[in-house]
Amino acid sequence: MSSRRAPMAPPDLPGFTYVDLLGSGGFADVYLYEQALPKRRVAVKVLLTERMSSGSVSEFTAEANVMAMLSTHPAIVTIYQAGVARDGRPYLVMEYCPKPNLQVRYRREPFSIAESLRVGVQVAAAVETAHRAGVLHRDIKPANILVTEYNRPALTDFGIASTTSAAAESAGLSIPWSPPESFADEPRSDPRSDVYALGATVYTLLAGRSPFELPGQRNTAAELIQRIETAPLPALGRADVPSSLERALERAMSKSSADRYESAIAFARALQKVQIELSHSVTPVDILDDGITDDIVEDEDEGLTRVRGVVSISPQTTPAAGRTRPSADTSPTAGPPAVQPVYEPADAQTVIRATAPPAAAAETRRRSPAEIAPALDHTVVRAPSAAPGTSGPAVTGPAVSGSAAPAGPAVLAAAGAPAFEPVADPATAGDTASRARSRLGLWIGLGAAAVVIVAVVVGVSLPGILAGPDPVPTPVTSSDPQDPVSAVVPQPEDLSGVATADGVAFSWTNPDPRDGDRYLFGVVTRPDEEPVFEPVTGTEVTVPADPSGTTCVEVLLVRENGQSSDAVRGCAP
Repeated sequence: MSSRRAPMAPPDLPGFTYVDLLGSGGFADVYLYEQALPKRRVAVKVLLTERMSSGSVSEFTAEANVMAMLSTHPAIVTIYQAGVARDGRPYLVMEYCPKPNLQVRYRREPFSIAESLRVGVQVAAAVETAHRAGVLHRDIKPANILVTEYNRPALTDFGIASTTSAAAESAGLSIPWSPPESFADEPRSDPRSDVYALGATVYTLLAGRSPFELPGQRNTAAELIQRIETAPLPALGRADVPSSLERALERAMSKSSADRYESAIAFARALQKVQIELSHSVTPVDILDDGITDDIVEDEDEGLTRVRGVVSISPQTTPAAGRTRPSADTSPTAGPPAVQPVYEPADAQTVIRATAPPAAAAETRRRSPAEIAPALDHTVVRAPSAAPGTSGPAVTGPAVSGSAAPAGPAVLAAAGAPAFEPVADPATAGDTASRARSRLGLWIGLGAAAVVIVAVVVGVSLPGILAGPDPVPTPVTSSDPQDPVSAVVPQPEDLSGVATADGVAFSWTNPDPRDGDRYLFGVVTRPDEEPVFEPVTGTEVTVPADPSGTTCVEVLLVRENGQSSDAVRGCAP
């Protein structure tokens, strides 16, 4: 195994304080700095001195310009500034994403379907935005997708990006995620090449390995290229992955670019359909389009796409943090704005509704459905009320206190009370009326009692009649308890290292060998940080000796189904 390149010393940047090394690549080192004003942590990408040439410097400048143009997108890393250090090395000051990138995460364990779909839609939206700006990424892979503090993916490393009108050759590629046309005698790239890399990236998150990396077999560069060009896409081998998602990935990674999705947004649409099929929350597609002037424009997909316009901020704006667009005139003489904003539904949107004016007395008005607040968890049925001056059905319910008009003979007759004739003798008129009222009260009381008795009888017997015979209880079946211990992947054992002429040779043993087992190892550079893991099929690895005098590595075991053990750490002098 070849030794790693030692990172160069961090440059002295005015207004920035060096904190730590974040990573090293073939063409640049990335450092963590703290900016003095405004005070924040930033990632600084510095081009290597030995790699500097007129071509590399121009590519570095192009990367800065491309990312600055696109970095307002929520799924693209933000560029703060660019410059040349005092020692002549160009550098980029970028948003610091503290969480492990997707390569580190998928090597630990495969992603869930829900997160893979969400990340796929969000990154596809970033790629679609770049394509609409005339830019191809040409190096989409898990390692180039960082994770922000808010757990959102952020696409980075546009170092080999090119315009869509000048992409006849590939300046560089990452073999496991590159399409077949990248390996042709005359390499070519187009938007569908980025679609292939998007599909390969989502496949990798689900499988825990690159698409044509076969566990237990040789996976050299030549063999990977041969499989990418000729072999069918291997099945994911996950029971929880629906066939619709398998088909979407197969189409995105078709050998012929003409058979793939025609655009990144079309691939995002396919992933959204899988989300709908699985009853997941549908991830919106954020697209940046400088031809749109309104803040938000409705698409024909019921709010699944948000198209935002580019907002230019003038340096002379006063105050600097004020509005970037003129607000509508609120004076009494101002008319309505020419274009009313259109608001789309959002998952967590807060809507402030205007207070309705009080209705006039006895006014009846039909309200539109938009004015009626939906019921939360119940439905209220209101009894119909009779219009004034008309007769309606009797309303039963609790008595209402207050005076009532005396009932006339017609009402009493309808209630079943006998009719009484008036008494001509004034002396006996009072007694007769009193006796009549007593008999009337008796009749009303008897009628009310009869109604109550009937209601009780019906209430008791009717449910039993309607319910029918007692249901037969459903037998309860029990299943054998599962053994959770069998699913645990054991840690590698006997990890030890020996100093050699090439560095430090580490070896370990597998306590429970199975077909398809592989390993991930990483050199520990700082005791409090997790190393960057690399795959290996054997149980031996040689790493460069640490200048401190003690070299440490971490190793974990990965099963063929993607499950992995906890990492075990070993050190050697």
